[in-house]
Amino acid sequence: MSELERYYRVLELEPGATLEEVNQAYKDLVFVWHPDRIPLDNLRLQQKAQDKLKAINEARDKLRSFKAKYQVSQTSSPTQPKKSSETQQPPKKSSDLSGKDYSRANLSNKDLSGRNLSYSNLNGANLSDTFMHKVNLRGADLSEANLFRANLLLADLREANLRNANLIGADLSGADLRGADFTGARIRSGDRLLVKLIGANLSGAIMPDGTIHA
Repeated sequence: MSELERYYRVLELEPGATLEEVNQAYKDLVFVWHPDRIPLDNLRLQQKAQDKLKAINEARDKLRSFKAKYQVSQTSSPTQPKKSSETQQPPKKSSDLSGKDYSRANLSNKDLSGRNLSYSNLNGANLSDTFMHKVNLRGADLSEANLFRANLLLADLREANLRNANLIGADLSGADLRGADFTGARIRSGDRLLVKLIGANLSGAIMPDGTIHA
């Protein structure tokens, strides 16, 4: 088995799967094997989950890198006709998207991991099931955004505006939420908290009821 085939196997995919399939498989497996879903007192399963996540992350990164290089080689081939400036699409992934206007945009199920979206306008945007691991959203306007089941592991949300946002099912484990404004945000169903905040830094954050977290 080649190294590339092994990465597909880790993500439970057939060789040649599309980038979209790779990203979806990655999100599904992260959801299944996230350590937060394993009882803390079960050290064996906790270690297994950590090992699984490490392998899943490596496989996703390697396959994305491979597919990016393949696309570059295809587009640079002399047999491939150049696209006109009118039809040429912007690059799918740009690390710096700071200050961009995505208000009311439909970004559901997108992979925005590692992007710099600091001070961007995401007011009312649909970010449900969007993967935003280690994304930079410092100072971003996420008011009234739909973040249902969004993956915001280790995200930077310092001073972000999350007023009236829907955070039901979102995973904010390890996120930096210092000074963020959650006024009116949906995080509960009755008395049950439905947002993962394990290891998150909430110092100075304005909570949904208007109180400031110590």
